[in-house]
Amino acid sequence: MAVILWHNPRCSKSREALALLQARGVTVTERRYLEDAPTLAELREAQARLGLTAIKMMRVKEPAFKARGLSRDSDEAMLLAAMAEEPKLIERPLAFAEKGAVIGRPPERVLDIL
Repeated sequence: MAVILWHNPRCSKSREALALLQARGVTVTERRYLEDAPTLAELREAQARLGLTAIKMMRVKEPAFKARGLSRDSDEAMLLAAMAEEPKLIERPLAFAEKGAVIGRPPERVLDIL
């Protein structure tokens, strides 16, 4: 089993998700998305795999959310573009495997795709 984890090592939930996967012997490819930001196309693909609206993929309490004039009613294209431009707006961690994709909130959710 292999999982790609969009990971922020400074985030405790992201670290917990990584540890849960590693404890089960899962091969994890870490993508430090703050350093290696996903493109708009990758975000659209992630959204499709997650089956979520863009707002559910976002950290709405992040100061950059309000600073950009975003709201829960902003359109999908605007929200996805904001995440592409400012990846700290992406909720973390995101886990992708052959079986599916999830946002690891709580971290145990990453086990759902194994």
